[in-house]
Amino acid sequence: MAPLQTFTLFSLYLSLVSTIAITANGSFSQHFATTKLTPNAQKMTRLHFYFHDIVSGKHPTAIAIIRPKSAFGMTAIVDDPLTLDTKPRSKVVGRAQGLYALASKHNKALLMAMNFAFSYGKYNGSTLSVLGRNPVLDAVREMPVIGGSGVFRFARGYALANTVRFNLRNGDAVVRYNATIMHG
Repeated sequence: MAPLQTFTLFSLYLSLVSTIAITANGSFSQHFATTKLTPNAQKMTRLHFYFHDIVSGKHPTAIAIIRPKSAFGMTAIVDDPLTLDTKPRSKVVGRAQGLYALASKHNKALLMAMNFAFSYGKYNGSTLSVLGRNPVLDAVREMPVIGGSGVFRFARGYALANTVRFNLRNGDAVVRYNATIMHG
């Protein structure tokens, strides 16, 4: 008799759980049933700024957090200024915050996981997120913009980067970014 009672209790349990799940899903979908499609009202924004990657001196903006025996795997965390000009003291319009890692054994290509946090003008408080491959020895590199916040909510696009200045002695670099972004 015990197997029959167990089977009955198990069947009752399944019936109850199924009913609760169906009810929960029904109310969830009803909540969103009034969602309406709107015309595609996207904006295109083009940004031009300079990324100052300072790895030397008393106040570096990029610090290696992983230093393997070979260059492969080197990872740095960054809080680099974004400026209007190549000069280190030019107007700061935001910060590049994130990390990059040397992710190729065969050539100098970085994995970039970066947020561009803007702090000036109409983009103040807005961010762009870049995640992609940066083959640093190429004259121009293209990386995807995969998201954003604030003015750049629902952002997608691309960022073109080219090195303006690289100091072979200390590793400091200035990189020009031209970003084209579609956003809501």
